[in-house]
Amino acid sequence: VTLVESGGGLVQAGGSLRLSCTASGFTFNSWAIGWFRQVAGKAREGVAVIGASADSEYYAGSVKGRFTISRDNAKNTVYLQMNNLKIEDTAVYFCAADLYGGSKSSQYNYWGQGTQVTVSS
Repeated sequence: VTLVESGGGLVQAGGSLRLSCTASGFTFNSWAIGWFRQVAGKAREGVAVIGASADSEYYAGSVKGRFTISRDNAKNTVYLQMNNLKIEDTAVYFCAADLYGGSKSSQYNYWGQGTQVTVSS
């Protein structure tokens, strides 16, 4: 199982970024994918999760209304569209895969390497 994140970078507050998570090595359309983020010294936080067939979504309260998770099973890719970014969104963002999904990092066994998102004032 391999997950590769891309799309991170530096953006001003109020701006947008779209993260991508491209997967290989498993039956992608049977697995839930979650996006998590982590700031140094803090626990990894669940940001958004999408079910295998995109029939369910979860968002953390801090991002609801600003972030949108979606998936393209034909491309083995999950996206995280992040709008109206805030300084507090600065973190390393990871995607993770699990058969059942969930909002807790402990529920996932497979992780990407992460991509840095930095929001400046």
